[in-house]
Amino acid sequence: MKTAKIAPSILTADFANLGRMFEVFEKHPSVGYIHMDVMDGAFVPNISFGPPVIKSLAGKTRIPFDVHLMVNDPGRYIENFVTENTEYITVHAEACIHLDRVLRQIRQAGAKSGVALNPATPPEVIDYVLDIVDQVLVMSVNPGFGGQSFIQSSFAKIDKLKEMRERRGLDFKLAIDGGINKKNVLDVEAAGVEIIVIGSAILNAEDPGGELAAYDGM
Repeated sequence: MKTAKIAPSILTADFANLGRMFEVFEKHPSVGYIHMDVMDGAFVPNISFGPPVIKSLAGKTRIPFDVHLMVNDPGRYIENFVTENTEYITVHAEACIHLDRVLRQIRQAGAKSGVALNPATPPEVIDYVLDIVDQVLVMSVNPGFGGQSFIQSSFAKIDKLKEMRERRGLDFKLAIDGGINKKNVLDVEAAGVEIIVIGSAILNAEDPGGELAAYDGM
């Protein structure tokens, strides 16, 4: 990718071979982050993994972690996800009773603050906290499952967030997650997204390294 960075999601990875997969990631300049999907079985239907797994992976790669908390009341757990690799901790606006407090908590814990918006959540919901946000993650699928199709209305949301950022002179990163592959990744990048989360299109491929090589050349 020429300007955007790919953040492979390890949700569908073979966890017994994650060390080897990290070595694959490190060979590709398009990879800027490793996306960690944490699911609690309540905010989203599935359960994935928690702090012990992420802490065990810290130090095994030079690539920073983008930790995405798809959990209810994430403020209870923020400090548990801070590792030497953790760059972003992203929480869902819909899961936080006190979003302002949680975003400040993330920064105080030593990470960059991220806020995710589900497909039906308008950008205006986070208007009053944008000055303490380092990343806005647009969910282009409904969270909780891999392999879903991209929701086209996500482009309008990206445009609105860019307008809000420019109007207020802010510098948060724009990220997107869900249903992205080689067929639509250039459209997503052209829309102005800077961090592109890709999961099953890479991790479920017969040759993940070959898939990533295609993004390197775009």
